[in-house]
Order: sequence, then C-alpha cells, then structure tokens
Amino acid sequence: MPSLKELRARIQGVKSQRKITSAMKMVAASKLRRFQMRAEASRPYAEAMRRMIAELAATVRSDGSQPLLMRGGPGKTHLLVMLTSDLGLAGGFNANLARLMASLVQDLESEGERVLILPLGRKGGDAMSRAFPDKVIERVAGTAGREVPFATAQSLGGTIETLLADGKVDRVTLVFNRFVNAMTQTPLALPLVPLAVPDNDNKADDAPQYEFEPEEDELLASLLPRNLQVQLYAALLESAAGEQGARMTAMDNATRNAGKAIDTLTQRYNRSRQANITTELIEIISGAEAV
Repeated sequence: MPSLKELRARIQGVKSQRKITSAMKMVAASKLRRFQMRAEASRPYAEAMRRMIAELAATVRSDGSQPLLMRGGPGKTHLLVMLTSDLGLAGGFNANLARLMASLVQDLESEGERVLILPLGRKGGDAMSRAFPDKVIERVAGTAGREVPFATAQSLGGTIETLLADGKVDRVTLVFNRFVNAMTQTPLALPLVPLAVPDNDNKADDAPQYEFEPEEDELLASLLPRNLQVQLYAALLESAAGEQGARMTAMDNATRNAGKAIDTLTQRYNRSRQANITTELIEIISGAEAV
C-alpha cells in the first residue's frame, strides 16, 4: 500500500496535470471559435466555385489538355492527399483518419489501382510512414495549430498539378476531417480529380445559352487550378477547426478525469492517515496499560 508521502506526491502530480489540461482546453476553445467562423464562411464559396466549374466544364469537350478533368480508369494511379495535425492530444482526430486511409487503400488496390499517399501534418506523415512506407511520396509540414495561410493550399495545389501534368497520378482524393461541432468531426474522402461534370445531354432545347469572355477553354484553364486551391483551402480550414474542437473535447475529458482521480486519491490518503492515527493511538494505549 502506498505511503502517505507517496499519495501526497501523486495528488500533487495529478493537480499539476489538471492545470495543464485545463489551460490547453481554454487555448483550444479560443482558437476553435476563430477557425470555426472561417471554416463556415468558406463553405458557400467553395461549393459555389465547385458547382460553377463543373457547369463550365460540361460545356467544353475534353481533349485531354486539362489534367484536372482527365478520368483515369482501373489500373491507374490514385493519389490520396491526407490532412492531419502536427500536434497530438486531440483524441481520435488523427486515428480516425488513419483508419479511413487504411480502408481506402485496401478498396482501391482491390480495384486494381496503384495508390500513392501525400500526407500533410506530422501525425499523418508518421502514421502513413509506418503503415504504408512504400506509398508515401512526400511529407508536407502542417501549420501546428496556427493560422492557415492560403499559400499552403497554393503550394499543395501546385504539387498536385505537377504530379498530374507529369503523368505520375491520374486521380486525386482528399481525405480530411469535416468540422461538425466541437465534439464531432467526420472523416471524409472528397474526390478532387477528375472533376465531377454534370451530364448536359438531356438539357431542354430552350435552355439559356451563355457567351463567355474569354472563351470557355481559356476560362476553364485559368479557373481549374484556382478551384483546386479553393477546395484544398476550405478543407484545411475544416481540418483546423476540427483539430481544435477535438483537442478542446479531449482536454475537457482529461480535466474531468483528473478531478475524479484527485478525489479518489484524496479518499485513499484520508483513510490511510486515519488508519495510521488509529494504529498510533492503539499503540499508545497498549503501552500505557502495560506500564
């Protein structure tokens, strides 16, 4: 049984841990509000951009000159871009994505596709390097819980465009945590390439016709890379908000558990102290009677 000194040290240690987890919870809560507002503000723009590009692409006959519109068949190379955090202590935020990635790799390979992985964030890079060391082509540093600059999406988009233009990959899927609320982040696999283009074959003859300036091909060539960057940036904001929400929830649970542990240890300390006092009294009384 631990001594009183050991119990006091444990209680003090758990109290110190509770102070740390409580502080981390407050920091995550302050960041969450900022990232949540930005993530929610980006959703309508990203969705409108995706819809507009898809409708524009439907008016243009693809001749293979736009890698972002190419449709690779079975046996082609599929790139999985994974967005995770640099920091831990965020509950199952990164572990849930790792499980989804393992399932996607298995499904794609069963369909005859070759899989490559491009992880952003230290946690995702570590997990994928352990699970699929031969599939990770590059590791990209994350933002470590700080602000998410648009330059990060531009750089990541440029890497993807280069891989597509060089013929190293044919399809691209973005894997990230979509922010729902502070307690819920949903792992999501979003296809980026090929772009989903609606079928216009059944359009009514009296459907409105539009004239584009510049021409559709030129406009599409300019907007496709921009759309890729916008979708990546929106996902980065979703991931950043989800990370802070997961960390706030995890630290809140850790703080509550620390409080319960302190109560349990305090009870054990009081009982041990009472038992020691009782033992000393019995010894004193026994000694007095012997005299």
